[in-house]
Amino acid sequence: MIEEPIELDSEVATPVLAVVGRPNVGKSTLVNRILGSRQAVVEDTPGVTRDRVTYDANWRGRAFTIVDTGGWEPAVEGSGELAAKVAAQARVAVAAADAVLFVTDAVVGVTDADEAVAAVLRRTNKPVVLAANKVDDAPAELGAHALWALGLGEPFPVSALHGRGSGDLLDVILDALPQAPGERLEAQAGPRRVALIGRPNVGKSSLLNKLAGHERVLVDAAAGTTRDPVDELIELGGKTWRFVDTAGIRRRVNHTQGADYFAAIRTERALERAEVAVVLIDASEPLTEQDLRIISMVAEAGRAMVIAFNKWDLVDEDRRYYLDREIDRQLHSARWAQRVNLSASTGWHVERLVPALETALASWETRVPTSRLNGWLSALIAATPPPVRGGKQPKIMFATQAGVQPPHFVLFTSGFLQAGYRRFIERRLREEFGFHGTPIHLSMRMREKRARSAKAG
Repeated sequence: MIEEPIELDSEVATPVLAVVGRPNVGKSTLVNRILGSRQAVVEDTPGVTRDRVTYDANWRGRAFTIVDTGGWEPAVEGSGELAAKVAAQARVAVAAADAVLFVTDAVVGVTDADEAVAAVLRRTNKPVVLAANKVDDAPAELGAHALWALGLGEPFPVSALHGRGSGDLLDVILDALPQAPGERLEAQAGPRRVALIGRPNVGKSSLLNKLAGHERVLVDAAAGTTRDPVDELIELGGKTWRFVDTAGIRRRVNHTQGADYFAAIRTERALERAEVAVVLIDASEPLTEQDLRIISMVAEAGRAMVIAFNKWDLVDEDRRYYLDREIDRQLHSARWAQRVNLSASTGWHVERLVPALETALASWETRVPTSRLNGWLSALIAATPPPVRGGKQPKIMFATQAGVQPPHFVLFTSGFLQAGYRRFIERRLREEFGFHGTPIHLSMRMREKRARSAKAG
């Protein structure tokens, strides 16, 4: 049970709306309707949403933050079960919000759980908007009138599924929310964005909670507790970082279905928005094919990377020696990644994350001056020229760095360079210029065909 209210994203100047209600009344569907896109995970199964998940919304030119919560059943609080943790997260969201949207099912009517939630909300003294969901047509509005009994004022009929009444509901929500503060100066650079990635149950949520210093996300022995990306601003090493806990990746996205499918899609989007990914691996278990696939996914996305071996404190000294070498052998395609051994549950060596993240991000943004790059490349080619291919030896005229985040180098050549030689150049690039913790993109521009075309013309 969380004892203190937690401030939500202090850098955001917009007012905050918490969306609460018992399980399966359509909270996430209504959130998607307000957002105008399918961002919250929705499935016809109670309990799909579990953590507090924040979204940026806008209506009639006014911006506000929505906090979607798991199904709230006050009767289960204090039981220690997963449902109790979900309820605790909902209570924290209400404590941190400026106003509350209480979603009920107009078809079912008032339940004991609705009355219990309403009693808690009345004691908060915060503006509450009562949404009577699943009112798909005019006759169904009669069922909404029974919700007056909750003592929270007028129930506003809406159909989250079809959009009926959603505009009117949004107008009422804006009236309940305080005006946003006046224009603020934009920060020169926002917090660096860090995605926590890994297969289910490797300790991503435990690590985020340890870094945050409180139970920001749910942790349970059952794999797959997290389904939506969960953001948290965290002070580490004198800096503010935005960490994003993501759903555990079970298998390839096209092999998943239901809530797991949408959770996997949101994990991929979270990775796209991130600058650096911390890939968590359970050091107490053998490295799996799924671990390697996740590492490849981060590299292909072009993100800086830190590989964190969790539960390292559970590995004995003799095993650590051999495990280090096994890992090095299996991670041959990502030996460039920064590596940290830690324990998310105890906090052992978690402080080592900061220098690893800083090194990876610095490499991710490194630009090599063209003159220095070509001076180094000329010496490299003179010592080890490209191999002959088809009776001809391709020449590398010059190189340039086309971009950063990640570093991208273009080689202008007279012919095709074999993959082995391109890997050789990448390896020597890393030895010369660093690039610890970032993938490198190396591409070619061949002039051979252009020259032949000119001659033919």
